[in-house]
Amino acid sequence: MNIERIEADLLHGAPMAQRRALAKAITLIESTRPEHRAEADALLTALLPHTGGAFRLGLSGVPGVGKSTFIEALGLYLIEQGHRVAVLAVDPSSSVSGGSILGDKTRMERLSVHERAFIRPSPSGGTLGGVAEKTRETMLLCEAAGYDVVIVETVGVGQSETAVAGMTDVFVLMQLPNAGDDLQAIKKGVMEVADLIVINKADLDPDAATRAEAQITSALRLFTQHGRASEWRARVLRLSALKGQGIPEFWAAVAAYRAARDIAARRREQALAWMWERIDSGLREAFRTHPRVRELLPRLSAEVSAGTLPASTAARKLLEASASRC
Repeated sequence: MNIERIEADLLHGAPMAQRRALAKAITLIESTRPEHRAEADALLTALLPHTGGAFRLGLSGVPGVGKSTFIEALGLYLIEQGHRVAVLAVDPSSSVSGGSILGDKTRMERLSVHERAFIRPSPSGGTLGGVAEKTRETMLLCEAAGYDVVIVETVGVGQSETAVAGMTDVFVLMQLPNAGDDLQAIKKGVMEVADLIVINKADLDPDAATRAEAQITSALRLFTQHGRASEWRARVLRLSALKGQGIPEFWAAVAAYRAARDIAARRREQALAWMWERIDSGLREAFRTHPRVRELLPRLSAEVSAGTLPASTAARKLLEASASRC
């Protein structure tokens, strides 16, 4: 792959050439082939001085809450304000087949064809936390291409759905009216890391939306009392993405958040966390591919399954094998 050409088109190409280059670059980043990994590292290093200029917004919520409708309404509003918007939509991968539907782009018909927008669906690939493994790197590519708002939409399927908060500037959690009482709101650990909470489809049942707002606000007070950062208190907003109601107010709340928080410090912490995350991932891969581990793993796995060897003993033997020289 011509890395120099991709870099040139990303930074200085015409709109269509830039979009093609961005798509190729993301495909390169997501590749698992060793030679592609080296090319991807070289491309990221070259583009790094041109990154960091976008505002990164993370979005999560249960299926059916209206994430795609909200993103399209927000994206079109931001484009009207002069922004360029990139959307990274992560779909869950099947634990059986490994496949993903990747249908988010079809649900954003108007935004997906706009020349100032870029939408990239990606499979989670089984990665915990609701994001794809290469989402952080993809954000950098979008920033280098000149998109000044990057939205990461996560799968929204469980309480591990918090990794996106560690890679974006603001984390938004979407809720539905009548989604549960205040105890249910408290139980959701993802709410503890939310910076803004949006109650969508508020037009369908205004009374229920009002009750949900009060219940969630009450739950958030508990998090504030138990150590949550005090420089920003999470806000609860009601809106209707389908009707476009509340979108300007939402973006005004985002602007208030940006003014209240030290985004640069947050990103420095995230960069270090990202480094250690990749180190952990690399160590796991090195462990699994170690010749002695690969040799012992089938036998030890069979013994653990048969109940003849404690799992802790098998793990210790494998760790000792990985520490040995080939």
